[in-house]
Amino acid sequence: MSNDEAVARFSNPAPLGLAGFALTTWLLSMINAGWFSADAMNMVLAVALTYGGTAQIIAGVMELPRGNTFGATAFVSYGAFWWSFALFVLFLHDKVPGAFVGWYLFMWGVFTFYMWIASLRAPRALQLIFLALWITFFLLAAGEWTGMSGLHVAGGYMGLITALLAFYLSAAEVINQTHQKRVLPIGAP
Repeated sequence: MSNDEAVARFSNPAPLGLAGFALTTWLLSMINAGWFSADAMNMVLAVALTYGGTAQIIAGVMELPRGNTFGATAFVSYGAFWWSFALFVLFLHDKVPGAFVGWYLFMWGVFTFYMWIASLRAPRALQLIFLALWITFFLLAAGEWTGMSGLHVAGGYMGLITALLAFYLSAAEVINQTHQKRVLPIGAP
């Protein structure tokens, strides 16, 4: 069986992974941007464990038989990010210094930066998601390191942009596939 035949046998898991990522990112970013207080975090944690975490990991595993190393790496990694974030907030947030949280965010930014470089051969919509996301992580890390709330808020707004881009690509992939034509453009690589 050729790779094309194998891919044809499996549905595209990317819209699921992107939607799980987008929804969870949107909710957390509303708090980071200052739209809601930390009292709203419990809803973020519930979504992080289910849709942002588990659904993305499932999407990543579904990418494996399709031979999509990029998709598998991205979805499993960001699914694990959401699980680690939820576990951190639930059990460890008062036991970890802010500067170390900054390193956590920075290293996720490093991962996202090299995934952005890898995405440069992918559709423009995907490139923009990774561009916005690494900027988000670096702004949030800088906010943790400096204690400057403005950087944290800027990271929140950048996260909202990231979420919108991910929602768009998820919608485009579902709508385009359902209509069997390009309804929403995603930009040629």
